Amino acid sequence: MMSRVLSGAILGIDGYLVEVEVNLSTGLPAMSIVGLPNAAVKESSDRVEAAIKNTLYASDPCKITVNLAPADIKKEGSAFDLPIALGILAANDIVQKQNLTKHVVLGELSLDGRVKPVRGTLSLAMMARSQGMEGIMVPRENAPEAAVVEGLTVYPVDNLPSAVEFLNGQTEIEPYQKSDHLKPFNGSNYDVDFTDVKGQHHVKRALEIAAAGGHNILLFGPPGSGKSMLAKRIPTILPSLTLEEAIQTTKIFSVVGLNSTGLIETRTFRAPHHTISDAGLVGGGSNPMPGEVSFAHNGVLFLDEMPEFKRNVLEVLRQPLEDGQATITRASGSITFPANFILAGAMNPCPCGYKGDPKRNCSCSPLQIKKYMSRISGPLLDRIDLHIEVPSLEYRELSSDTIGEPSSAIRFRVEGARGIQLDRFKRAKNFFNAGMNTRQLKSHCKLDEASKKIMGLAIDKLGLSARAHDGILKVARTIADLAGTEAIESAHVAEAIQYRSLDRDNLI
Repeated sequence: MMSRVLSGAILGIDGYLVEVEVNLSTGLPAMSIVGLPNAAVKESSDRVEAAIKNTLYASDPCKITVNLAPADIKKEGSAFDLPIALGILAANDIVQKQNLTKHVVLGELSLDGRVKPVRGTLSLAMMARSQGMEGIMVPRENAPEAAVVEGLTVYPVDNLPSAVEFLNGQTEIEPYQKSDHLKPFNGSNYDVDFTDVKGQHHVKRALEIAAAGGHNILLFGPPGSGKSMLAKRIPTILPSLTLEEAIQTTKIFSVVGLNSTGLIETRTFRAPHHTISDAGLVGGGSNPMPGEVSFAHNGVLFLDEMPEFKRNVLEVLRQPLEDGQATITRASGSITFPANFILAGAMNPCPCGYKGDPKRNCSCSPLQIKKYMSRISGPLLDRIDLHIEVPSLEYRELSSDTIGEPSSAIRFRVEGARGIQLDRFKRAKNFFNAGMNTRQLKSHCKLDEASKKIMGLAIDKLGLSARAHDGILKVARTIADLAGTEAIESAHVAEAIQYRSLDRDNLI
């Protein structure tokens, strides 16, 4: 006696169809699961047997063989519990077999037959739609996430008996009705706002440019000057997520079990601790999972106290910053995770933090300062277009009752600049100025004679690299977009050069 149930598994952040084949034969009573299952899948045999017995479904003792096809891809997770249980019951003629291939079935089973939530529901629901399935049966807690996918009927399941009765046509399960998952953006989506920030007008201007062009930014200054406070408010001035971006972001969180409430509606802000490993930052593991760079996809990755991060951890950022994706290679193959984010870093100007502070004396030697600054390599620093000094505030600024410009006003200008870029790069793979290649730079960043002269002086005086030169052009292009001018003017180039503070000899 044999049955077949359709389920799914995750590879990277995408789902693929898995056929759960169950065969009952004579022999010593035992359950064998094949098809490269990991420990969690193998343990499902005990959960499934207990759930079937505790829900009073009787079956004759026999040898049970479960095959998870395709058999050459490693399977993990607990989502196969419910399809295996239904397959066993179908092989015993307790469940009608013809209904098992109309739906994709997911769910972890408790010993008493309750269905518990699983990871990666959104990716698996998208897979089910692409395979032409009529619907998908998921744990009730995962229903809001699965219902994001248009054109797919979602059946929320509470326990094993309800799934059996539904497949046998004895009862109906009310399909989950999708609500308005992606609400119109408004400032209340965030708990912070730029109105909270006193002074620091030049830093706000730099953050606006970074948000408008997708540029990476590094803030440096003494402790307590507001670097972290400013960085945390970058998402509030970024344009609202598009539906495609929201789905991409939600899929990443879903595959690691960090989301079950529908679409993520705001841009992510990730701030990992400086003790993080390189695998934790870019992703990894024997079965590769996304890291912090992928969790920050379409949002902001904030590294506070950047020199305190291990050198090898910082260096693995190069490829994601360059390509907008993180590629994890193992013996079994390579998996690519999306990682298109704005990097915002913060650091002190020296180990004690008070180099150049007008009110406190620095206790660091030149050698200590040089060693501290060298913890961020030149190649990584070249990939950061904006280096901004954040000085300590005077008391008159801290005590001022003046309300700063709200995030909504800054976001309005940022959206205008991004609209120009979307039109400019509508036939290209990149969408923002920060991602321009050499050909695009030549086409969209032409300089007049005055601008070329300023650029030449900067290259000679600061000893800028070719990548730093290109970074200045990209920032100047963004400044021009914010100003609404088609041509890059000398003032735009001069302002862009001012944002390369750490390239100046007197600050190294």
